[in-house]
Amino acid sequence: MNRRIKVHGKVQGIFFRKNTQQKALELGLYGWVKNEEDGTVSVEIEGELHSILAMQSWLRLGPPNSEVENIEISQGQDQGYNDFLILQ
Repeated sequence: MNRRIKVHGKVQGIFFRKNTQQKALELGLYGWVKNEEDGTVSVEIEGELHSILAMQSWLRLGPPNSEVENIEISQGQDQGYNDFLILQ
């Protein structure tokens, strides 16, 4: 199962990507996270449904020092990721 998530708010410059990577690995998810030019953060995750739902809930709150205003969730296509990367 694959989800693409765009996180809006104060989510850049506060270790959001690193915290997202740590949470994804903790939940056994694969994919990537990256900062976007518009100030949002994009996340693509693959894994078991219960882990994806847990990650979505975590992203709604965000890590310490973040101020998540909104998240957009869409269904993606499985890519067969085998790690969770921080993209530049």
